Amino acid sequence: MDASPAPATVEELMDRMLDISGDLPKRLRQCADFVAANPDRIAVSTVAEMAEGAGVKPSAFMRFCQVLGFSGYSQMQRLFRENYSQNWPDYSTRLEKLRESGAGSPSALLAEFIEAGRHSLENLVKTIDPRTLDAAIKMLAEAQMVHIVGMRRAFSVAAYLAYAFEKMDVPTMLHDSVGKLDSRHAIRRGDAVIAITFAPYTHETVELADVARRAGAGVVAITDSLASPLRPVTPLLLTISEADFGDFRSLSATLSLAMALVVSVGTIRRA
Repeated sequence: MDASPAPATVEELMDRMLDISGDLPKRLRQCADFVAANPDRIAVSTVAEMAEGAGVKPSAFMRFCQVLGFSGYSQMQRLFRENYSQNWPDYSTRLEKLRESGAGSPSALLAEFIEAGRHSLENLVKTIDPRTLDAAIKMLAEAQMVHIVGMRRAFSVAAYLAYAFEKMDVPTMLHDSVGKLDSRHAIRRGDAVIAITFAPYTHETVELADVARRAGAGVVAITDSLASPLRPVTPLLLTISEADFGDFRSLSATLSLAMALVVSVGTIRRA
């Protein structure tokens, strides 16, 4: 395994981890699982911190990097820093940047956000995989119940899906963690879960998707990168690259995809 050249992109790295994970010793498999679940931490963490998170010694994590084809941790970390930056500033910082840039009147801001939405929709048309989309729709249409989870920025999309599926008479459950209620035990074999999360990824969403997979339910992921921690959970990964203005990301493409899922599933179930 060490003879392979180092991955050139984060996506290649994730593909290689999936390919070799079944052959890895226990400690190295722990490293792979931790990296897959926490890709956002690599760019800003030391090898000791990553090793501690994976529950292994730093030497084992270094060995894991070498198995992937890297000379060491620094080379792998550089790949993430160059190709997968996901450290978005807080809202105060974003607003300050807009003020400093002289973004202009509300109507000018609206025009900029409309333009960002247009770019997002054009990207969606070019990048969505029709076969994955068809497979996701088939799974959802055949599910006994559709469970939906999306926190933080993704919550508006999750809420829309729950509302629209209900209007389509599709049995639906929105997992929103209100009151810290844990409703994961409602997921059964034959159900399907739509898990929505974007960088920085929500741990609760990834965890529920994994619980669903282990329970025998199907999982459809709506996320923003092939390096998403949802990738090891399901092959039905619908990736969306939303454009931004002033570090405020659009949801135009995500909501359009959500509408396509709902209408397609509703049409099939009523046929």
